[in-house]
This record gives sequence, C-alpha cells and structure tokens, in this order.
Amino acid sequence: MKSPLLESPGAVAADRPDEEVAAHYGEPSQEQRALAAGTAFVDRGNRGVVRIAGPDRLKWLHSLLSQSFEGLAPFAPTEALLLSPKGHIENHLFVIDDGEAVWAHVEPGAASGLVAFLDSMRFMLRVEVQDVSDEYAVVTGPGAEGLGWPDAEGTFTRVVPRGGFPDLRPAGLWAYEALRIAAHRPRFGLDTDHRTIPHEVGLVETAVHLNKGCYRGQETVARVHNLGRPPRRLVFLHLDGSVDRLPAHGDPVEIPGGRAVGTVGTAARHHELGPIALALVKRNTPVDAELLAGGVAAAQEVVVSPETGANAQIDLRRRPAAR
Repeated sequence: MKSPLLESPGAVAADRPDEEVAAHYGEPSQEQRALAAGTAFVDRGNRGVVRIAGPDRLKWLHSLLSQSFEGLAPFAPTEALLLSPKGHIENHLFVIDDGEAVWAHVEPGAASGLVAFLDSMRFMLRVEVQDVSDEYAVVTGPGAEGLGWPDAEGTFTRVVPRGGFPDLRPAGLWAYEALRIAAHRPRFGLDTDHRTIPHEVGLVETAVHLNKGCYRGQETVARVHNLGRPPRRLVFLHLDGSVDRLPAHGDPVEIPGGRAVGTVGTAARHHELGPIALALVKRNTPVDAELLAGGVAAAQEVVVSPETGANAQIDLRRRPAAR
C-alpha cells in the first residue's frame, strides 16, 4: 500500500521491495540523525501485518515456529522463524501477544503467503489467522510502551492503525536501514537467500529456542548447533569512504585477486560510521582478510563466528542494540 507521505515535498521513493515508502525526504543525513535522537519517525507501512487470535494460538505457534511461545507474557516482544523442512528460513516474524491475539509484522509481500501456510495448518484448533495489512501499519520512532518492539539505537517499532503517524518529523527508510545495518541485524530476503539457515546470520540468538519440542526445520538447527560450522557467515563491512557509490544487493564479495567468497546484502551510509554493509561470505573466509564488495574496498567485522555452534567459543562483537 503506497504511503501517503510519498506526496510530501522532497519525498523520494525507495527501491524494491520498499518502493511504496519513502527512501528519504530530501535530507538523508539529517533525517538519520533525527531518528537516532528520537525526534523523527519512519513510515514502514509497506510491511505486512498478521493477527492470530483464538485460545489455542500460543501452543499452536509453538509447534510450528522456531521460537518458544509457551508462557509468552502479554506485550513481551520476540522474534520467530518459519523454516523449511530442510531448515532454510522461509519467513522472519516480529511477534507480540496482547493477551487476546498474537500480532506479527513481516517483510513486504510476505503476509499473504504466511497466512496461507498458517491456515493450512489449523486443522481443528481454535485459531483465526488474518492478514490485517490494509488496516494496520508499521512505524519506527522514539521508544514507547504497548504493541511494539525495541529496535536499533533506541528506536521502537510498533503496529498502529493506518494513518496513525506520530506528531514528529518523518525520516525515510534509508535512515532506519543505516541504523539496522550498524546494529548487525540482518533483513530477511535482502541479507538472506533461499539457502540461508539461522546460524549463518545470527538469528539463533533472537529468533530460535534451542530447548523446545519439534517444529519444522528443527533437525538442521540442532545439527548445526551441536556440530557447528554453518556453510556461510554474516559479516559487517566498513566500506571505503572515498568511493562515491555503495555496492548493490547481490554484488560479489571477493578477496583481492578475484576469488569470490560471498555476496553483498544491504548497504547504507551511516551518519557516524560512513558507508557500511552486511554480507554473507563462505565460512572459511579468513576473518582478517581485506575484501572487495562490488569492487569497493571493505574491512570486515565478525558478526557470526566461523565456528558457530554449541561447542564453539562465539565472539559476535555486535553493536549494542535494545531488544
């Protein structure tokens, strides 16, 4: 659903899959500083919103998704993954229960597929699944209580009725993305692909419960957790600031000399760190190797250890981010 804020003076639409919201409103750097300072908000109304009601909702989701929903307290935000039978990430949900229903927001265009899958798994359980994206939107801004999630660098993401924007300056999606990348938080579909498993991108920390009962894809999660060494690992890249462009999504990541070791996910210009990116590289890529990301020189910072697993000493070196 196209954001009404795209009609604002100076608004520039973002690239796919975010073309329905603004990338910026003419002042990207100032917008990002305002968002970090708590004086701006970001319209993320292109994201899908799903509501799951009914007395069986928590135990039902517990059996389907990677997170534990048993005893989930009202208004306690969490994350969950829908995995394929082989353990590949099919959806990343940001979830909260308000005491009557579970609310989740997902990537643009992902709500209908999620609802179709969940509906197919209802059987005789007392649950009702709705895609409510036409009625509710996702907004990120200063911290608040209620139906929402603590986010990167002090921001807070919440679900609101459509049109319920805060009385603050709007900042474009570029501002949010820069803070997200700086917090080492991967975005499903952009920093992941159809082969990505949770351990590769650090989502075991936030979206997987390792001591719960069976769910789809659990065998892969358990195997990698016990044996370690996923095929790839997420890295944070400090890009050469003297270059006047950012690498594009899908650009190759190479060791100088031409050996490809991975691909770029998302990139942005951060108001303090300069140009930055997230990328997926082969697990055995040396952690101290200088890299080229889409031809741009890049120094890597470890996000996921090459030896990730229960028997490994993991040093994630994440930037602090509220959860």
